[in-house]
Amino acid sequence: MERQFKVFVYEEGEPPLFHNGPCKSIYSTEGNFIHMIEVNNQFRTRNPERAHVFFLPFSVVMMVRFAYVRDSHDFSSIKKTVIDYTSMISKKYPYWNRSLASDHFMLSCHDWGPEASFSVPYLRKHSIRVLCNANTSEGFRPEKDVSFPEINLRTGSIQGFVGGLSPSRRSLLAFFAGGLHGPIRPILLDHWENKDEDIKVYRYLPKGISYYDMLKKSRYCICPSGYEVASPRIVEAIYAGCVPVLLSDHYVPPFSDALNWKSFSVEVPVKDIPNLKKILTGISTRQYIRMQRRVVQIRRHFEVHSPPKRYDVFHMVLHSVWLRRLNIRVRDHRKL
Repeated sequence: MERQFKVFVYEEGEPPLFHNGPCKSIYSTEGNFIHMIEVNNQFRTRNPERAHVFFLPFSVVMMVRFAYVRDSHDFSSIKKTVIDYTSMISKKYPYWNRSLASDHFMLSCHDWGPEASFSVPYLRKHSIRVLCNANTSEGFRPEKDVSFPEINLRTGSIQGFVGGLSPSRRSLLAFFAGGLHGPIRPILLDHWENKDEDIKVYRYLPKGISYYDMLKKSRYCICPSGYEVASPRIVEAIYAGCVPVLLSDHYVPPFSDALNWKSFSVEVPVKDIPNLKKILTGISTRQYIRMQRRVVQIRRHFEVHSPPKRYDVFHMVLHSVWLRRLNIRVRDHRKL
């Protein structure tokens, strides 16, 4: 991939909706990727005839911020932006119509990313959609779409968030702190909030307790979905060397075609939340240590660097797009 793969970025469109995105927020991976691919000299090509894939550089986060009327529940401005943009490039260039968008990709870490893709039939049905909201019950298709990790870069950097205690010094079995967001967390809090000394579950973290210190001294970090399936807690746990416990239904974890998530995380169906302690204590010390070491090993694939480093999250996203592009046989549908 590193020697061959080429991405053509459409230059049309003006900031803030295009060629732009947040780099310090829960949606930071969206802005970071847009910025990194724009300035990249290794994978980006200015010659569309050399490109394997074509990137649509719009930001759903920025559309929500600047085009959507707050609390209106009217998505028409976002849909119109996507429709107008794809219509414009399809008329200016031959590549969209040639492949029916199957060698094009969009990227979004906003919950409304899938909704934005629904605006254009080819975008939803054929394109490679790189989405944090990787929910198979809502049309996410792992064979053509890419699960995008949600990373909350509060400072714009991972410095200070990576690292934790060794397995033998992690005194807490499991930890979670977070409000009532979505249907799963109320179940978790109902069963475990202030119920067990080994499983610390908080709605509000007590004053004087550091969230990140708790991650770094816990063996398992509970990562329930919110209103949508993705959660930044998964990558926060990985950064801290804490084995993630995925509480979710219909979620496809990032880079599943390259990483064996069962080897470094615990997947617990929502119906089994009452049995959480039994499930975690049923994992032997030897198996836990093996999983924790693998968390540390795969951590580099979720790290954000500027400029990017080999095998980091930027390269992993491109690798996932590359794998899906290999499954596409582009035919000029205009001639059929």
